[in-house]
Amino acid sequence: MPLNELAVANRVVGIRSVKKALLAGTLKKLFLAGDARRSLISGLEEGAKKAEIPVESVESMILLGRACAISRGAAAAGIARCGESPLRSSGDA
Repeated sequence: MPLNELAVANRVVGIRSVKKALLAGTLKKLFLAGDARRSLISGLEEGAKKAEIPVESVESMILLGRACAISRGAAAAGIARCGESPLRSSGDA
């Protein structure tokens, strides 16, 4: 489980942020916590598989949150493509 991959500036953390990056086509890899509610993350997993984005399973939300340098658990995280802002839309300045 190479969680050190998340030690990058272009990571996205949280279900909403990951979903935005996935829909924008900027997500490169998806990490999902094994103890997260399936109803919350199943759509992300399906979307990533359709887009042929690798999905990595992490043991727990706490471990995923720590890998993302946040002080609480995270159900989902991802890595965006280099040079692309994962959360900025074309309308943002």
